[in-house]
Amino acid sequence: MKITLLFFVIVLLFGSLIRQSGYSGMPWQNKAQHIPGKIECEFYDLGGEGVAYHDDNGVNNGSGKLNPANGSYLIEFRMHKGVDISYTKPHDIDNNPYSAVPPKMEQFYVGWTKPGEWIKYTVQVDRTAIYKICLMYTANGDGIIGLDLDGKEIAKDLKITSTHNDADTVKWRQWHHWNKADSLASVKLIKGVHVLTLRVIGNGNMNFDYLEFR
Repeated sequence: MKITLLFFVIVLLFGSLIRQSGYSGMPWQNKAQHIPGKIECEFYDLGGEGVAYHDDNGVNNGSGKLNPANGSYLIEFRMHKGVDISYTKPHDIDNNPYSAVPPKMEQFYVGWTKPGEWIKYTVQVDRTAIYKICLMYTANGDGIIGLDLDGKEIAKDLKITSTHNDADTVKWRQWHHWNKADSLASVKLIKGVHVLTLRVIGNGNMNFDYLEFR
């Protein structure tokens, strides 16, 4: 029984390497994120710059910089990695009246995005089906993203509609107007372990809470 269980774990963790030749990343906390369901953007793969992600610099502009280290899990989460991470805050910051879809508080998100950056996620597709892609996000200006699966493009030039609102006179808060795109695209996914890549193509200036596959 133990041998069978160990074999299953090995297949789960390394199946993506077979599908995407040369990929040496590993899932966050050795747990693939499941589809259907939410892919939490902060739980990107282990492997570092050039393997699990590409960021334009090695500094986490959120954890440890915008939010100075103080021993808090929310503030110091993955603070020494290049992917920029922050979390939703109350006091009229992320719970401001200009969000079309109010976010949950104290939820991590990936931000400070720029064109050319990308992040990888090991995912377990639980059943073969056509999935609708959703995204919880903010965008200070229209943006464009793309999605790859096992190194092959599955969703190209997905427009992310701006959440900028001139009625909000607090300039920095333009990056905190949340919305949810409920139908960016539909894609057919095959049951099994895969590597999903989220690519920033146009504009940047977006924050990503989670992708959802329905």
